[in-house]
Amino acid sequence: MTEAPSPTSKAAGRRQPHLPLIMMYHSVGTHQHDPNNLVVTPERFEEQMATLKRRGLRGVSVAELLAARAAGSARGLVGLTFDDGYTDVVENALPVLQRFGFSATSYVLAGRIGGANEWDEGTPWPLVDEAGIRRWADAGFEVGSHGTMHVALEGARPEVLRAEIADSRERLSDLLGKPVGGYCYAYGSMDAAARSAVAEAGYEHACAIISRQSLGPQALPRIYVGQAHTSKHILKMLYTYRLHRRISGRHAL
Repeated sequence: MTEAPSPTSKAAGRRQPHLPLIMMYHSVGTHQHDPNNLVVTPERFEEQMATLKRRGLRGVSVAELLAARAAGSARGLVGLTFDDGYTDVVENALPVLQRFGFSATSYVLAGRIGGANEWDEGTPWPLVDEAGIRRWADAGFEVGSHGTMHVALEGARPEVLRAEIADSRERLSDLLGKPVGGYCYAYGSMDAAARSAVAEAGYEHACAIISRQSLGPQALPRIYVGQAHTSKHILKMLYTYRLHRRISGRHAL
């Protein structure tokens, strides 16, 4: 799934050598069955956000992070993202983020609004409805697309790419009354065709699950954060990120 950077991306890396730090969350709540380690309790999430705050960092949406980066003012900013659009993110994470003065991006599934994560094993978890999406957006937070039905896109047929990428953007843009600028690949699954489809659909950026390099604005790398990450783990994560940024800036966006 990972490809070597093109000459163009290498040149871009020399001009702008720092990878953006983007943290990847899913559910913020309590679930008895969590085989994929996607849940962070509200208490642990608040602890993690407090750690960022104490370090003088501010969590922001991907759109805000990239805009600040382009303006040369991204110092101290950390991208915060939530995949799938779980109801508990609006219920539990949103108030914490507002209390700390943070923002974030929620990537929702245009074809499963008000539904459940039926693609995962175990008891389904509820996904946000239209009212929840508007509540998130009305708070000034970014809403992005996670596709239509949570489908892996690597090797997908053109009609699947269109349904998951372009169609989902159109549906969410209609709901929000403004263009949706961000996309997130389900399962982190994508290839060159999927990235091209994202750009052609009009998205300004997209997030993947790549830890060691960026493939450009259509595949931004992120760092997974889970329940096991205490304050000490978050601090180590920040240190490791800064060290890796210095060493391998040649792979940056």
